Amino acid sequence: LVRLRASQINGCAFCLDMHVTDARKNGESERRLATLSAWRETPFFTDRERAALEWTESLTLVAQDHVPDATWQAVKPYFTDAEISDLTLLIVAINGWNRYAIAFRKMPA
Repeated sequence: LVRLRASQINGCAFCLDMHVTDARKNGESERRLATLSAWRETPFFTDRERAALEWTESLTLVAQDHVPDATWQAVKPYFTDAEISDLTLLIVAINGWNRYAIAFRKMPA
């Protein structure tokens, strides 16, 4: 969901296609996939998932708000320091791949 949400924000068609396909293969529901962009307005995501999605959006859009303290406070109760580090690296990686795929005009097959 983190990879998919970052790819939605970045508008990476190649990564969106890949991550939706992977999510379906791993048993993710169509309902959650269809409402991921509106995760705040739906009851379909756990508090831990919401924290991860908020962290994802904040890091993906870091130039806008520089990861507000409120976002840090929202993530901290649900993840250990090591998990936050791993989650952050995942978000950094997908943002990098999004930029690579967009820059080189990578399209879904």
